[in-house]
Amino acid sequence: MKNPYPLLVLLVILGYYGFAQEEDRRFLDDFQGTASVTNNGISLIPSFSLGDPALIFDLKFKKGNFSFEPDMRFALEGKPWTFIFWFRQQLVQKEKFTLRVGAHPAINFRTISIMRNGQAEDILEARRYLAAEVVPTFNVTDNISVGAYYLHGRGFDDGVKQTNFFVLTSTFKNLYFTEKYYLNITPQAYYLVTDDIDGTYLAGFITLAKRDFPISISSILNKAIDTEIVPEDDFTWNIALVYSFP
Repeated sequence: MKNPYPLLVLLVILGYYGFAQEEDRRFLDDFQGTASVTNNGISLIPSFSLGDPALIFDLKFKKGNFSFEPDMRFALEGKPWTFIFWFRQQLVQKEKFTLRVGAHPAINFRTISIMRNGQAEDILEARRYLAAEVVPTFNVTDNISVGAYYLHGRGFDDGVKQTNFFVLTSTFKNLYFTEKYYLNITPQAYYLVTDDIDGTYLAGFITLAKRDFPISISSILNKAIDTEIVPEDDFTWNIALVYSFP
């Protein structure tokens, strides 16, 4: 029997979608989300990837300047990969400048082998993390922005104990492709420190979308410049089919 987790998550999302539409009139200011399927699940930090096809669900519940944003990722066969539960606050919301802060608990899953009654057995191990972020952004025009991203993470179980992730980023939105289609492009340069080792990287996020249509195609490209961090893949990429709602 296949793992039921993705189906359960999809049912929860559909339930929340219907509930949030009603709640939006009474409590929430906004509700939105995406469901994606990709050939290679890539993490929040692009140098890390699942290395296999993945399903990714992102939800956003917003009230005023505060939002709760669950991010749930699964291997395509159904095994949970990462659950991240973001709590975010928009501290500054000006025409030219925004500042967001956030924090999350997260659980990362991996399959390990143990010996039980003299036989090897694979089990799913959960590892716990806490992280916080700071995100300043300067809006050059309505469609062009530049900014930075900083994330500090702590691990409580086997694996990486401390992560520092520094990003310089720019975003170009609604780039003309045809009358009906447009591109969003986000190039990044980042520096990553995990415990006592580090690396520098370049990354790019590309989305091809159709106006007033919920399905888009996106891709992440990641190139290691100089790194000591395992895995040491020189180049990582993916392509994803994304459904956005409502």
